[in-house]
Amino acid sequence: MAKPDIHPQWYPEAKVYCNGEVVMTVGSTKPELHVDVWSGNHPFFTGTQKIIDTEGRVERFLRKYGMMEGGEDTTQTKKKR
Repeated sequence: MAKPDIHPQWYPEAKVYCNGEVVMTVGSTKPELHVDVWSGNHPFFTGTQKIIDTEGRVERFLRKYGMMEGGEDTTQTKKKR
C-alpha cells in the first residue's frame, strides 16, 4: 500500500500532444505531455529512415591507424626515425 501524502498525483488518462494534436493517452504524473517526436512521426517507425553511409568513416579510421593498405602505418613511421 502506498504511503499517504508522499506520492505525486496520478493521471491515468494523461493526454500526449504532438504539434498541437492529441496523439495518445497514457498514465502519467502530469495531466498533459507535450512532445516533439513520437512513434507516429519518428522516421524509424514510419519507414522513412535514411541509411547513413558510415563506410567512409571506417575506411578513414583504418587508413589513419595503418590497418589498411595505402594509409600511414604509425608503427613503421616510428621505426624509421
